[in-house]
This record gives sequence, C-alpha cells and structure tokens, in this order.
Amino acid sequence: MPSRAAVVAVTALAPVSWGTTYAVTTEFLPPDRPLFTGLVRALPAGLALLALTRTLPRGAWWWRSAVLGALNIGAFFPLLFLAAYRLPGGVAAVVGSVGPLFVVGLAALLLGERPTVRALSAATAAAFGVSLVVLTAGAAFDWVGVVAGLASSASMSVGTVLTKRWGRPAGTGPLAMTGWQLTAGGLVIAPVAFLVEGAPPALDGGALLGYAYLALANTAVAYWLWFRGIGRLSATSVTLLGPLSPLTAAVVGWVALGQSLGPVQLVGMAVAFAATVAGQIAPRPVRPFSSTEQTGQTDRKVSMDLTVPAARR
Repeated sequence: MPSRAAVVAVTALAPVSWGTTYAVTTEFLPPDRPLFTGLVRALPAGLALLALTRTLPRGAWWWRSAVLGALNIGAFFPLLFLAAYRLPGGVAAVVGSVGPLFVVGLAALLLGERPTVRALSAATAAAFGVSLVVLTAGAAFDWVGVVAGLASSASMSVGTVLTKRWGRPAGTGPLAMTGWQLTAGGLVIAPVAFLVEGAPPALDGGALLGYAYLALANTAVAYWLWFRGIGRLSATSVTLLGPLSPLTAAVVGWVALGQSLGPVQLVGMAVAFAATVAGQIAPRPVRPFSSTEQTGQTDRKVSMDLTVPAARR
C-alpha cells in the first residue's frame, strides 16, 4: 500500500486540476453556457468510464449512486455556476471555501470523526487565506449568489461524507464508482441545461479541445482521484485539500492570463497552503496497553506489595 503522504499528494491533483477550470472556460469555451459546460463535463466522462469498467450498480447501489451523483455533480455544478454568475469570482471562491467546515461537522455526525482543534483551525485559516488571495476592495454581495454558493458547498460536503460512509460494494473499484456518479449527475443536469439554455452552441476547434480537457482530465481523472482519496483518507483530510483549487486558479491567472499578485495575495496563498498542509497531519493515536504490558504492570505491583513491610501496609 502507498504511504499516506503519497495518497495525499495524488488526491491533491484533483483540486489542482479543478483550479484550471476558470482559465479554460474563459479562454476556450463559449460564454454564458455554464449548465451546458457542466453537462459536457459530467455525462460523457461518466459514460466513458462505464464503458471502460463495464460495471453497473447492483441492489441498493442504484439509488445510492443516484444520490451521490446528484450531490457531488448534479446539484453541485448548477449551484456553483449560479454563484459564479451572481457573485464576483473572489466572493464566490470565499463562499465555497467554507466547505471544509461543513465536512468537519458532518463527519462528526455521520462518521464519528471527532473534530479536532487542528482540523477546525486549518479549515478556518484556509478560508481566511483564500479570502486574502481572491477578495478585492468593493466586492459586491448578492444574496442569491451567496445562498447558491453555500448550497453548492453543502451539497458537495454531504456527498463527500456519504461517499466515505457508504464506501464501495465488494469487488468494485473507485473508477467504476466515479462512472456511476458522473453519469447520474450528468442525467440530472441534462434536462435543466436544455430547458434553461436551449440547444447546444456551435463549437470551434478551441472549444472542442477545452471541453475534451474538462471532460477527461478535469472531471473523469480528477473525480476518480478524489473518490479514491476519500476511500483511503478521512473525509476531513480530503476536503481540506479543497483550497488548492482557488490557489491554483490564482497561479494560473498570474502565469497565463497576466493577472497580478500583490503582497496581500502572496500572504494569503502562504496561509491557505500552510493550513492545507496542517490539515493533512494525522492525529497521533493513543497506543493502548498490550496484554503483556498490563500483565507486567500487575506483576510489578504484586511484587512491590509483597516487599512492603506489613507495618507499613
């Protein structure tokens, strides 16, 4: 089995990949088609994974996959895009960064993962660091957008915790589970996309390449790594990797789009990254006494009792 550090590093590639979504969307995709973009990200990737794994849900996993797909994909994508359209990008990112706090609470209720001071502190510090990176002076708040952003974070948080709680059916790998969820989520988005946005737009070569990247690397591979990480790490540890997404978006904007990063943004990036790393440090378990140690302690106690004079007992 790979080390915990290796699992964390590989899982972190998922939010890093998601951090490139904004740049790809603005530079290559047709404007004002967020639901169509969500549909193209989810459904083709899910169908491709189903064809690759040739594994379908059985029994209760039909409805479980539908629930997880709706939470992690079907509800999350539209709510996320609604928040992005109603709020400035920085505000939307800050609202989304509260997700780890949701997961800490839900993991305590549904998984029995005891919330620690380190986890709560890391989640709070990460949200604060992200706010320093992305918020600008005079950022406007739209309450519909704020509610949509919080709802998208809550949806993904519940999906993450339930994914951890339900695990996977015997003999089924994370790749098949990813295919189930992406397909279910895409089917949830499809009717909403066509009702709200109408027929698909005309696509040029750049858009086709952009959608191909989003569907394959940004969704199929990234969500496979994410769900794989949920199976091997605590839900809190996985979700505390989420701040890497806005940090990656800021770096990509600086490198590829000519956006500036000032001292405040750099400090925020350092704070958020440090909080993310701190959130991956597993608490040291309390080592119980072995039966041999307990027997040895009992023997020593009996020996001491026998050597104490009767007058001092």
